[in-house]
Parts: sequence; C-alpha cells; structure tokens
Amino acid sequence: MTIYEMQKEILRLKKENDVCILAHSYQGREIIEIADIVGDSFALSEKARGVKQKTILMCGVRFMAETAKLLSPDKKVLLANASAGCPMAEQFNKDDILKIKKDYPGICVVCYINTTAELKTVCDVCVTSSSALRIVKKLPQKDILFIPDINLGTYIKNSLPEKNIILLNGGCPVHSSVREQEVLDAKKLHPDALLLVHPECREEVARYADIIGSTADIISYAKNSDKKEFIIGTEISIVEYLQFECHDKSFYPLSTKICCNDMKATTLADVLNSIKGINTEEIILDKDTMDKAVRCINKMIEM
Repeated sequence: MTIYEMQKEILRLKKENDVCILAHSYQGREIIEIADIVGDSFALSEKARGVKQKTILMCGVRFMAETAKLLSPDKKVLLANASAGCPMAEQFNKDDILKIKKDYPGICVVCYINTTAELKTVCDVCVTSSSALRIVKKLPQKDILFIPDINLGTYIKNSLPEKNIILLNGGCPVHSSVREQEVLDAKKLHPDALLLVHPECREEVARYADIIGSTADIISYAKNSDKKEFIIGTEISIVEYLQFECHDKSFYPLSTKICCNDMKATTLADVLNSIKGINTEEIILDKDTMDKAVRCINKMIEM
C-alpha cells in the first residue's frame, strides 16, 4: 500500500466510522495531511470539544489523549500508538507533589499541560507554554510550585521576581539536550536568521533567542514575520512544517538532537489500524480522576 493509498483509505474510513483525527504539529507530514485538527497539545484538546464526531483519534502522546478525554468526557478517545508517552509528563507522581504541599502549606501548585491526568488531580491550575507567564502573574499566591519543567519554570521565575517560585529538577530531555555551543554554531552558520526558541530549552540557550515562545507562537511568528530566515529551537518537525507553510522563507534546525522519538512513534499505519480498531488503545479514566484532574484545566480556561 502506498502512502497515497493509505491516506485515501483513512479519509474514507474516518468519515464512515465518525472519527475526528487530531495531530500534533510534531507529527509527520503524511499524518498532518489527513488530520481534521492540527496544533499544539492544549489547542488540540480544546478544539476537539466542539467537533461533532463521537470518536477522537489522537496522533500525539498519552498526556494529550488524556487531556482530550478530560475535556470531552462523553467522546471515545483513542491513542494511535499506545507506546507514545512523554518522559517529562511522567517524571513525577501524585505522592511526590502531595509531600511538597504538606511541607509548604498554602502553596499554589501550577502544572504544565505536559503532565499525566493523575498528576493534575493534585494541582491548582494548569498552564501551557504560551499562557504560563500570564497566568502565574495573575495568581494571588506568592508561593508557587511549578511542575514539571525546570526550564519553562526558570523562564517564568526570571520574568516574575515578585513571586517565590519553587522548581523541581524535571523537564523535556529532548529540548534540554541542546547547549550554548550549538546555538553559537547555528548563529555563525546562519548569521542573518532569527532564533526562535521554545521555553523548554535551557536558559543558556534561551538567552540568545530573538523570540521565546510555544510551538504555536513560533509557527505564528515565522509565518507573519517579514524576515526570511529562521533558526528553529524546538522539535525538528517544525522546520519541515514551516517549510511547507512558507515556501518563500528558509528554516534551519537549531540542533538535530531536538527530535522526539515518542512523537515519531506514531505512523500512518498506526492511524489506519486505529480507525479499523486494530492495535489501538482507548483512554479510560475513572470518574474520581476525571473530576479532580479537569479542575485545574478549567481554572486555566477561566483565567
């Protein structure tokens, strides 16, 4: 079966089986082309709430599928590849956070969207990389535990010195693998290019950035800028994504190390098999977890 034939079959079956396909921007082009909604982690789940289809198929990683289920509890949510996890989302568990809350009574726990549903049950408010700074600034509490990403947390801490932000040693192993020398090498190779960096990168990398922002922010800036060359400091798939979107501009990876194997785990064959009901996983969360986990997401939407 060719890629085209597989895509054609997926388009036929998703209509026949009443399936809405969500694809994270880090997915391969062959998957993005057959998706109904493409975006970053929270945008996918938020937009999925308004779709008419009864089944949602997530082409991404597990925490994204869980978030989709939390926001669309009446829909059937499938994860295209059951092995697609997220090391950052799974670094801490509920008991780790409950212990810290006991040591710091009254502390406000802010969790990045890249966390498991179980971890969200003990958090006060959820944030995305694009909303984190604004939401933390608005919080009435001075003492804040930000989990799990130390790099995004450091960016917020440096921007809001009036807050007492406690950080744990967690984060995205892919984004944090890049070091300062790689930035200097990339800028030397492409001296006229703007550097767009995700806040999950280390502080030693982010300080050279022209723009620090979420995946959606990076894409939007590159599309709308009158500049023609960009070094992309996030998952390498975004270089390809932007090259398809902006034919008249040039995009270069900050480092080829920024490649998420979990995001690459999902294949077009996985999507086809999932729609057929083969080797897919339905996301099942108990009512107590659902009720507790969705509160911090609803707080984010409210704020």
